[in-house]
Amino acid sequence: MTDARADLDTALAAIRSGPQGRAIAAVFDFGGTVADGPGPRRRLRRKPADVLLGGIRKHMTDGEYSRLLRELSEALAGRSEEELDELGRRLFQHTVYEYLYPEAWQLIRTHRAAGHTIVLVSSLTRFQVAPAAAQLGIEHVLYTPMATDGGVLTGYPDGKALWGNRKAEAVAEFAATHEVDLSRSYAYAGAIADLPMLSLAGRPVAVNPDDALNAIADRQRWSELVFRPRPRPRASDYARTAAGFAGLLGGALFGVASKAPTKDRQQMADALMAHAARNTLRIAGVRLRVTGAENARSPRPAVFLFNHQSQFDIIIVPEVLGGGVTAIGKKELTKNPVFGPLMRFVGVTFIDRTNSEQARAALRPVVETLRGGLSVAVAPEGTRSYTPEVGPFKKGAFHIAMQAGVPVIPVVIRNAGEICRRNAMVARPGTVDVAILDPIDVSAWDPGALDDKVAEVRRLFVETLLNWPR
Repeated sequence: MTDARADLDTALAAIRSGPQGRAIAAVFDFGGTVADGPGPRRRLRRKPADVLLGGIRKHMTDGEYSRLLRELSEALAGRSEEELDELGRRLFQHTVYEYLYPEAWQLIRTHRAAGHTIVLVSSLTRFQVAPAAAQLGIEHVLYTPMATDGGVLTGYPDGKALWGNRKAEAVAEFAATHEVDLSRSYAYAGAIADLPMLSLAGRPVAVNPDDALNAIADRQRWSELVFRPRPRPRASDYARTAAGFAGLLGGALFGVASKAPTKDRQQMADALMAHAARNTLRIAGVRLRVTGAENARSPRPAVFLFNHQSQFDIIIVPEVLGGGVTAIGKKELTKNPVFGPLMRFVGVTFIDRTNSEQARAALRPVVETLRGGLSVAVAPEGTRSYTPEVGPFKKGAFHIAMQAGVPVIPVVIRNAGEICRRNAMVARPGTVDVAILDPIDVSAWDPGALDDKVAEVRRLFVETLLNWPR
């Protein structure tokens, strides 16, 4: 048995050292390569949501795909494109994102850094595929189009479904239109039905191949990769999470009580965060591996910027930064019966993201907080992402750093989503990597050129995740 991590690292290194530019394509099949869906469901199969979800699976046979097309036709007929686009977005946000392979994302971002033309292709509909492509930053999507009449689905494919040879033809047509050289390009798929598409590429890669494709890949000496599906939470995960939550509360109370005799609110707040974070990480079985730890201590005060994917970030950030730090959070957190009071106690500034004027007003006192010597941690994306991609940065944190005359310090978090994803209520044991980068002096920044400066800082996050510091 080969080492899956070593094979992936070899593949990533080969992409970095191989041909660069948009003439090289990276074509990814969706089901089984980019996502490992929940598979077919036995009940209520004719509900649109159930049929859409059930189609996201790997290694369908010809017969299984024919049945899926019939079910899609029956379930989607008579519904508007607008309704189904919205349903697809909701399904991705609530369910599908949990099934994305982290390994596929690493390949996608490495191809993007190489300037390659990235294509997501699927025999499914756009309602199943397009939301994932949008979150992964994939511009080009090929899928089975469904016929419409006045914006309402008729229940039939619009032309031939992208299955087998037709999928390969669609990729070839795309390559001709976009001046892509398939003989030097990459293709990733795992089902025997995708053999025609894989055979088009000069660098075919069999991902989680079925038995028939595996035999061919071995004979042809194609590269093979194994992506491991994320297992469902076990009873021990639920128990560990509950214990970690209890440890968080216990650690918070102990921290405040231990410093109560000082009557110093900041000492109590620092102790609350330190004991709560340490307890939770230890009980949950989460280990932090930090590089650049010296940048968390000096200079102070500073605005610490962290990328935000996991609910566990609010535990990780206090642990790596230590005391003397408060935060900026969304107003909705005040309604949380546990975290709301704790965050208020440690001086978190809450902002209403729906009201820009009120949000700006709420940030003004933060400048005084910084000038008073207390650092601030901010997620410049504004909300947790559904994938490991770094979202667009808002400018508020940079404005307050400039006004307070303090540096910004990037805190890049990797793997937190594998511990506890965006909407997950269960944490898993594992290791989270954190890189604290060098401070960035913003004192001479021109407010008129702030968009470009913010984009440069965001690129630091992207590049660090792409080439992790050793």
